[in-house]
Amino acid sequence: MYMKDKKLNIIFILMDDMGYKDLTCYGSSFYETPNLDRLAREGMMFTDAYAACPVCSPTRASIMSGKYPARVGVTDFIGGNNRGKLIDAPYTKELPLCEKSLASALKEGGYTTWHIGKWHLGQSDFFPDKHGFDVNVAGCDWGMPQKGYFSPYGLPTMSDGPDGEYLTDRLTDEAIRLIKNHNYGNSPFFLNFWHYAVHTPIQAPKNLIEKYEQKAKNMGLDQINPIIEGEFFPYERMKHERIKRRVIQSDPVYAAMVENLDTNFGRLFDALDECGIADNTALFFTSDNGGESSVGGSPTSNLPLAEGKGWMYEGGVREPLLVKWPGVTKPGSVCGAPMTSPDFYPTILEMAGLPLIPAQHVDGISLTNLFKGADAPDKNRKDGAIYWHYPHYGHQGGTPGCSMRMGDYKLIEFFEDGRLELYNLINDIREDYNIINENRELAERMHGMLKKWQVEVQAKFPEPNPDYEP
Repeated sequence: MYMKDKKLNIIFILMDDMGYKDLTCYGSSFYETPNLDRLAREGMMFTDAYAACPVCSPTRASIMSGKYPARVGVTDFIGGNNRGKLIDAPYTKELPLCEKSLASALKEGGYTTWHIGKWHLGQSDFFPDKHGFDVNVAGCDWGMPQKGYFSPYGLPTMSDGPDGEYLTDRLTDEAIRLIKNHNYGNSPFFLNFWHYAVHTPIQAPKNLIEKYEQKAKNMGLDQINPIIEGEFFPYERMKHERIKRRVIQSDPVYAAMVENLDTNFGRLFDALDECGIADNTALFFTSDNGGESSVGGSPTSNLPLAEGKGWMYEGGVREPLLVKWPGVTKPGSVCGAPMTSPDFYPTILEMAGLPLIPAQHVDGISLTNLFKGADAPDKNRKDGAIYWHYPHYGHQGGTPGCSMRMGDYKLIEFFEDGRLELYNLINDIREDYNIINENRELAERMHGMLKKWQVEVQAKFPEPNPDYEP
C-alpha cells in the first residue's frame, strides 16, 4: 500500500545501450530477464518510449535538465568527432553548471541524492557532485569501463574491488548499502542508478556465458549466421570497412551480461522489501539509446525495429520503459502514448510533490496522468510532437540528421543530401515503406514544424567537408 504520509523514494535506472527488444517482456526469446519481467507485471510497460538521442551523453543531459539535447548543446556522445561528406556540428562537452539538474531540484526539495554508475557528462568540474548529488559512486567522464568489467577497474571515483569482481555486481552492492544505511526519518532518497552495462566491452561471468552457449546450441542458433554485411561506413575513419548488422539475438556473452543485470535488479528489489520501503519507492527502468547492432561485434539485434544505436531509425531511439509507482500504476498495465526522456524531469518532480523550477526551461511534460491510466499526458505536449536533432556521424553507420514523431507518423531528414523519409509507425514499425510520395502535404507540414523547432532550440548543423573523397 502506498504510504501517503511519507515522501516517495525514487529509483531511476538507466541502462547503457540496452535495446528495445533486450527484455523477455519486450519480446526477446534468447535473453532471460525474470526480475524485470516481474517489474513489468507489477507496474506499467511503455511501448512507445523514446530516448532523446541515438547516443548516450545527449540523452543523459536531457534527463538531468528536462530539455532537448539541442537546447542544452550536448548533441553527441562526449568525445565523439567524425567526418564524412559533412563535418560534425560543434557541441557542448559537458552538462553546463547553469542547468538546474533534476538532482539539484530534488535536493532543494528535501531529498537525499545518490548517483551510482556511468555519468559521461563532462570532466571533474562537471561530475555528479557538482550537479546536486550528495554521493557519487563511479560517475566520471568515462563513457565505458575503460579497463573492462572485471576489477581492477581503474575508475577515478570508485575504489577497485578484489581481482575479478564484476562491475555490475559491485555497483549493485553500493546501491544496496546506501539503501540499507539510509536514515528514513530524515529524508526520502533519489537514487540515480546508471549502469555501465551493456556497453562494450562485451564481458560477462564465465558460467553464464557457458549457459548461453549451450542455449544457443539447443535453439539451433549456433547454426545460423547472425550477421549481414552491408554498405561501407560513411565516415572517414572506417570508410573502407563494411557495416555488419546483427539480425538475430544469439550472442552468448551479451545474453550473459543481460542475465547478470537482471539478477542484480532482483537483489535490489529484495533489498527494498527487506527495508520495508518497497511500497513507498517508485522505480523507473529505461535506456539511453538503442542496442548496438551494427558495430563493436554487433552484440544484439533490435528487430523488428530498424537499425540501432547511432541511427535516426526506431532501433536507435525507441527504448524499453518500465515504471512502478506503488498504489498508482496499475499492475500489468501497458501504455502506448509516445514519451521522450526530457519528460522524466517534470514527471519526477511532480511525483515528489515539488514544483518545477521557474528559472529552468523544461521541454518535457509530466507523465503522471499516464501512470494513473489516462490515454494522454495531463498537459498537452507543445504541437503534439517529439523531436530529435543528431548532426553527427554515429560510429555505427548512421549519418547526420533530424527527425520528429507526430501521432502515428515519423519524418526523418538526412543532412548529407536533404532526403526526407516519412513512415506510419503503427502500420510499419520496421520503417520499410517510405510513404512520402503519397503524403506530400503532411510531410511538408511536419518538415516546417521541424525547422521551426530547430530555430527555437538554436540547433547547430554540420558543414560540408571540403576534403571529402567518396
